[in-house]
Amino acid sequence: MILVKNKRKTILWKIVKEKITELIKREISQIEASLQRLTISQHPFINQVSEYVLFSGGKKIRPLLCVLSAKSLNENIRDHIYETSLLFEYLHVATLLHDDVVDSAEFRRGRKAARNLWGNQATILVGDYLYAKALRLASSLEKAEIMHAITETTLLMSEGEILQLLHLDDTYISEASYEEIIFRKTAALLACSCKVGAILGGGTSSQIDGLANYGLKLGMAFQIIDDLIDYTSTETGKDLGKDFREGKITIPVIFTLDSASEEEKKELISLLKKRDPSQQDFQRSVEIIERNGGFQKSFEKAKNFVSQAVESLETVPESAYKDALLYIANYLLERKK
Repeated sequence: MILVKNKRKTILWKIVKEKITELIKREISQIEASLQRLTISQHPFINQVSEYVLFSGGKKIRPLLCVLSAKSLNENIRDHIYETSLLFEYLHVATLLHDDVVDSAEFRRGRKAARNLWGNQATILVGDYLYAKALRLASSLEKAEIMHAITETTLLMSEGEILQLLHLDDTYISEASYEEIIFRKTAALLACSCKVGAILGGGTSSQIDGLANYGLKLGMAFQIIDDLIDYTSTETGKDLGKDFREGKITIPVIFTLDSASEEEKKELISLLKKRDPSQQDFQRSVEIIERNGGFQKSFEKAKNFVSQAVESLETVPESAYKDALLYIANYLLERKK
């Protein structure tokens, strides 16, 4: 999906892009309709807290990947795929609820974090409920392979959160350790979404592995871009510099500390360790990272993961749904929010 400098091909690409965008919008609409239709709990309070995050404008990328993976192998798969895909949104939202408590977050997606409305205890318990809801939905499929994939993924996600906590303020964290965290924290769930979709779509072993690896590499790139956006975007509703203020040492900082002069290293570490950093402190850290190529190196790393994701789809037959998966991978590098 490379745009070439040829007027006719550019026009054709625009037409294809519009069709892919419409397909993705249609699938998301079906997912959201299923989300609206299904009752999360018989208890109104659980519904209130869950729906506050579930309907707060997230991209629904995890259930979308499940649906697209299944349909890339079997376009005629039954409608239950939309309901099944929701388990990945439940798992994701459960982690968001828990993350906000751990991080003492004030906002989530431009709104007050759930913990600020209902308290830490209620927020954690509703997160636990959504984990259980997802596992119950998975068990109803009566496929041991799917249940194994999902339980393994929930373990990896929990490990990722713990590893991230252990490395908070760790200015000596290595690139390998960072990758280990984001593999567990983010990429594992995207990989599982694609794998389960491939299983439901009746894929061969190589197709299931290929789609799972696509999700994994996409997830790695997704988190790197997310960490870049935290420092560089002015278009997002998230709290700019949130990672910086929370002491999370992400890949732009890791690359900078690896190549900066001793003087700049000391300054950046000092800024990162401030208990109550100012906006000026944040801007100064951005300058140091920019000057030492931290942002560019991070983007190149994400770009490499996207290339690996695209290569992983070689065993998947050509279809509009495969085109959508390829489009998502390439669009990721253009993300601004």
